[in-house]
Amino acid sequence: MSKIEKVLVTGKTHTTFSDATRAHGKLDIELSSPGNAKPAHVFAATLPHPTAEQLFAGAWSACYTAAVGLVAGEMNVVLPSDLSVDIEVDLGQTGPAYFLQARLTLRVPGLSHDIATTLAHTADQICPYSKATRGNIDVALNVLTA
Repeated sequence: MSKIEKVLVTGKTHTTFSDATRAHGKLDIELSSPGNAKPAHVFAATLPHPTAEQLFAGAWSACYTAAVGLVAGEMNVVLPSDLSVDIEVDLGQTGPAYFLQARLTLRVPGLSHDIATTLAHTADQICPYSKATRGNIDVALNVLTA
């Protein structure tokens, strides 16, 4: 894999379960634009012009969050109501070549770090988007429990 020397754009997502939609298997996903802390797009209504990196991060975060739920069920772990997944996908260059790289952060406040880490890595093993990127782009997986 080639390392990115210059990041050109980053697509960011913040994915949560909300109590109102959790029973129906729906997610709330917000997309941020480069240089803007406020969500540029929320998947509650269709808004024009999200970047490809935002869309990829959004689809990946929805899939990964579902995988976390599946693994938690298999492990008999009760997930906190404020669980969230943040995914950042960078488009960058090394010389004239273009590459992607990503950072996933699973936030599971109140879980022990060991259980949360096992949950995060097991979900990463079964998530189809994680499988598709494995060995193809640099991906960092982070776990926060506080």
